[in-house]
Amino acid sequence: MNSAELREKYLAFFESKGCQRWASSSLVPDDPSMLLTSAGMVQFKAWFLQQKQLDERFVGTTSVQKCVRTTDIDVIGTDARHLSFFEMLGNFSFGAYFKQEMCEWALEFSTEVLGFELDRLYFTVFTDDDETYAIWQSLGIPEQHISRLGEDDNFWRAGPTGPCGPCSELYYDQGEEYGCGSPDCGPGCDCDRYLEYWNCVFTQFDGQEDGSLVPLPKKNIDTGMGLERALAIINGVSSVFNTDILRALISISEKLAQQSYGANPSSDLSMRIIADHIRSCSFMIGDGVLPGNEGRGYVLRRLLRRAMRHGSLLGIEAPFLYQSLPVIVEMMGDAYPEIVENQTLIERVIIAEEERFAQTLRLGQSYLEGHLQELAPGGMLSGQAAFELHDRYGFPIDLTIEIASESGFTVDSTVFTTLMAEQRQRARDAVQDNAWSSVGSIFSEIAASTGATRFVGYELNEAPAQVLALLVQKDGAATLVSEISDGQAAQVVLDLSPFYAEMGGQLGDTGTLKIAGEATFTVTDTQVHEHVYAHIGTIEGQLKVGDSVLASIDSRRRQRIERNHTATHLLHYALRQVLGDHVHQAGSLVAPDRLRFDFTHFEPVTSAQLDAVEALANELVMADNAVTASETSLEAARAAGVIALFGEKYADQVRVLSAGDESQELCGGTHVQHTAQIGFIRIISESSIGATLRRIEAVTSYDAYKQVKQDQLLLQAAASAMQTRPSELVERIQAMQERVKELEAAEKANRRQVLLSDADELLAARVANSAFVAVVNRFDGLTVEELRSLWDNLRDTLSRDDSYDGAAALVVGGLTTDGNPLLIAAGTELAVQRGFDANALIRQIAPLIEGGGGGRSNMAQAGGKKASGLDQALDQAREALS
Repeated sequence: MNSAELREKYLAFFESKGCQRWASSSLVPDDPSMLLTSAGMVQFKAWFLQQKQLDERFVGTTSVQKCVRTTDIDVIGTDARHLSFFEMLGNFSFGAYFKQEMCEWALEFSTEVLGFELDRLYFTVFTDDDETYAIWQSLGIPEQHISRLGEDDNFWRAGPTGPCGPCSELYYDQGEEYGCGSPDCGPGCDCDRYLEYWNCVFTQFDGQEDGSLVPLPKKNIDTGMGLERALAIINGVSSVFNTDILRALISISEKLAQQSYGANPSSDLSMRIIADHIRSCSFMIGDGVLPGNEGRGYVLRRLLRRAMRHGSLLGIEAPFLYQSLPVIVEMMGDAYPEIVENQTLIERVIIAEEERFAQTLRLGQSYLEGHLQELAPGGMLSGQAAFELHDRYGFPIDLTIEIASESGFTVDSTVFTTLMAEQRQRARDAVQDNAWSSVGSIFSEIAASTGATRFVGYELNEAPAQVLALLVQKDGAATLVSEISDGQAAQVVLDLSPFYAEMGGQLGDTGTLKIAGEATFTVTDTQVHEHVYAHIGTIEGQLKVGDSVLASIDSRRRQRIERNHTATHLLHYALRQVLGDHVHQAGSLVAPDRLRFDFTHFEPVTSAQLDAVEALANELVMADNAVTASETSLEAARAAGVIALFGEKYADQVRVLSAGDESQELCGGTHVQHTAQIGFIRIISESSIGATLRRIEAVTSYDAYKQVKQDQLLLQAAASAMQTRPSELVERIQAMQERVKELEAAEKANRRQVLLSDADELLAARVANSAFVAVVNRFDGLTVEELRSLWDNLRDTLSRDDSYDGAAALVVGGLTTDGNPLLIAAGTELAVQRGFDANALIRQIAPLIEGGGGGRSNMAQAGGKKASGLDQALDQAREALS
């Protein structure tokens, strides 16, 4: 059986039991408290909380969820079961079935579908869960195959309070040869004999602050079976890395490294890490995560760099990770179409990050070498320095130890390990990797009691509505109240609303909620939480829950926003046409006065390309194409080639926004009815916002006209300053530039003559040295190039001296034209043979100007920050050369 077959067998089995099949959700969860999706139940949170109801035709749901967990990243590859990316087979009930059915189905699927031998199966239950214990016994499981474990192992909690319940885990006995030999070895042991492959959580209680457990009105099922672990058991292999997908990825490393898997333990470890990490990275990028220095971006960057490091240990030259992508797409693309759609982008991001890390690696090596030079022979590099290398430069500790060892140094691994443990704990504390952490939020309560707000703003600019809830800030928290009065700031929840709540980059609407002749609530923003629209503003008069109001948006502001929103779609289309299909929207801001559009691209957009994008977008504006919206299934939209925004999450039913035949995107925002209503689009800037991200800022309509007018006035002012006409301005500037070049050349020639005359002054600063001519002197106010040229001048002057034998050295320092201290040391080859070392001398004196640098034995330099240390540095050079 392969991975694809196991996925289908699981889903089909639970479909046959009445569960509805769901696709995997994104690795980027809707819950802001979660960094990455790490469990199958994440997308079903609203159903568990009874905020949404499942179709009555189904008893539950079933899915295969892609997951990423990196809390145990250092363990990955060292054992047979830990992975950063894994697929979680799951089935879920929201009150329709419970323990009896779940246990029956779990046993049936394990023995009849997967073919597991019953005598190899073991079951654990929570210490006090007599009900589940009895169910397993009734199904024919002998007592010696059922264990009771404590709360740490077999009781699940959402947090200190809230939903919780006992678990029952299923284990497969792989045999004594996998065991630890302990007489106490059994399910729950850390060895590999008893492999846990299925966890069934029975969420039946509501935990109270006093520790008591109150039964929930509806009892839930939340299960998870690791696909890779289950497949390893089915295939009779000892490790998840020997299952089909991971083994195919390992084969790529075998070919690239020209080594066989299984021949060398250290090489095997590297191949396993690369296989796991490239899968995680590919799926994270496919779901909209890009490398960065914090949050999800940092997790991605760390995984990529760890994989790259292990590639270098195998002797594989970067970039190489992207070569695994076709295998991932071929073997997993049917189940996860987003990696097929984004294959080109994923490849480009990986290559760019590999090339970027190569540069970072060089910086890290320079940092390390600087610290090692400060140590006495045989000394120990501090754990803090090793941690800085790891944290700032992505330098793996084993590489630090290796480089230090080659130079005769050791590394304080104890302090490093402590600092790493503290960092991991900070990461765990900062990110509650728990889909239930926002249970109890006030908007969850409102959603549960009133349902979602019905949006009518596609068709209407104003509509009668009823006030369902009022919220004010009390002690820093939103609090429900029954009424608000004059001057009070509040949030108003309505049953329906024409106000667009901020989503997808489009700002929320503003406007008014009015009770004729009695009260006006001025809306300054509209936000959405848990599908509930919050109208934010202040009240004049009095407003109570239950009041009827006339909700009216600021129509003119909305129209300007709509022009900018449709313009982002046209720009997206134009960018893909001009730059390529790897371009995907990665963020946007749609405001009334401007738009901002972030997109994936790997180099600056040239002026010619930007002009082509603007021209194409405006062609679409002038074509006056109709802009229409329709609803369809996500599957049908993907099949039709509709653009799904990079990293965005969609429901099964989606809204397709079409601007003519060219632009079709999934979008829930508001738009113009015809492209000509945009007026025209003016791009005002293009810039980098990351290694793989670019940003365009633009204006439309009235604001585009204002921008053109400002540009025109600026051009006229520049022409006036140059005493010419605007049409002749470029010619006048070019003539001036030529004149400036002539003057600069003349000045350079004059300075050269001055420097030549300074050669005698240089020789006057000779240092007593019998091996070679040694000169140390200071010159301020020269450029870096001019300071270097002093060495050429010195050699020219010496060459005219009959007593000169070709051995000379110079150390010169000074404040350059930009005010920074600089030291330069240079020597002839004969001087080097007689003991001069420019590199060693510069490294010796550079700290006195708080600088760093180096070079070769015949030429080295260092820049610094401490100008007051220049004379001391030169004195030390004189002493060294005497």
